[in-house]
Amino acid sequence: MTGNRGALVLGLAWALVLAAIGAAALAIQFLGGPASDDVITMALAPRPHQANTTAAAAPKPPAGPVVFETPPGGILPAQLSPAEQAAVAALPPPPEAPGGSMVIAQPQPVALPPLKGGPAVANTALLEKTPDGYLPRISDAGLTPMQAYAGAQPPAGRPRIAIVITGLGLSASNTQAAINNLPPGVTLAFAPYLADVQNWVALARQKGHEVLLQVPMEPYDFPDSDPGEHTLRVSVGEEANTRRLSWALTRFTGYVGVTNMLGGRFLSEPGPIEPMMTFLMRRGLLFYDNGAASRSVAPMVAERLGAPFAQATNTIDSIQASMEIDHRLADLEAEARARGKAVGTGFRYPVTMERVTLWARGLQSRGFVLAPISAIVATGKK
Repeated sequence: MTGNRGALVLGLAWALVLAAIGAAALAIQFLGGPASDDVITMALAPRPHQANTTAAAAPKPPAGPVVFETPPGGILPAQLSPAEQAAVAALPPPPEAPGGSMVIAQPQPVALPPLKGGPAVANTALLEKTPDGYLPRISDAGLTPMQAYAGAQPPAGRPRIAIVITGLGLSASNTQAAINNLPPGVTLAFAPYLADVQNWVALARQKGHEVLLQVPMEPYDFPDSDPGEHTLRVSVGEEANTRRLSWALTRFTGYVGVTNMLGGRFLSEPGPIEPMMTFLMRRGLLFYDNGAASRSVAPMVAERLGAPFAQATNTIDSIQASMEIDHRLADLEAEARARGKAVGTGFRYPVTMERVTLWARGLQSRGFVLAPISAIVATGKK
């Protein structure tokens, strides 16, 4: 009797379970279940404690020399010492607009060059205060930025090879690697876009590298390839291009000259090149054509103006493979042996920096010297 009662209870329990399952199925059929997208979103959404952990683990930006910031109008920040304030106060005043009213500054911070000691110090005699920032200029005594910020000049008597690595200041890891690992004789070219570029430039100069400023210039496939709103263009006219060039020149200090970022179309037109090169020459800066523009007329314009100029004859990493880069470096040696000098351009690819570093170690034993780009310009003047 007891066994029959137990079996009856067990049967009733199973009946209730089956009824509940059936009711749930009917509810899903008529009311609908959660959407798959909602389930994925809930699964991927970080919990609050996870988000806090991620934020705490974020890497700190690389430490670099202190760069003082001053708001538009040239107001000196309180962090400057009295000696530094006096040095900046001695700079020429900002230009005045017609009628004597002060020019209204752009609503963006202006980077004040480092004024403390060491090889990265900015020479205040070479700076002109403007509403956009500090433009390089030739000092009253005739000193040019190309002379003041030049890297160590190699000894005479041996063929000179200059290597310029471009694209720096955009990737922190690659920029740090270039500054620390490449030999000091390698010239580094920095893009003007990021706010901390002055830190990197100061660090590069402390390590002995000569520095160039990359100025965005119009390529043939513009606007598919667009270096930004400050790009020098064939169609905008001299005044607009001068404003855009001045913007780039005020982003940081300590460079010996300018090189092109893209610029295939711009460098193929003598009309816009001549005022640009004249502006640079009058401010004591060289122009380096990185060789990317196959139809560049920059050499012809520079010769006509007597402007300090150099041009790459070899892009060493057009094929990003160790063996190909080694071949291009060997080509530079052959050219330097024949002509007394050679210039090659590379990008900040890790493989490029690795091969250049290894190649440079045996350069002197092979009878060559690694030279900054200003040394090539000095020996190339006619």
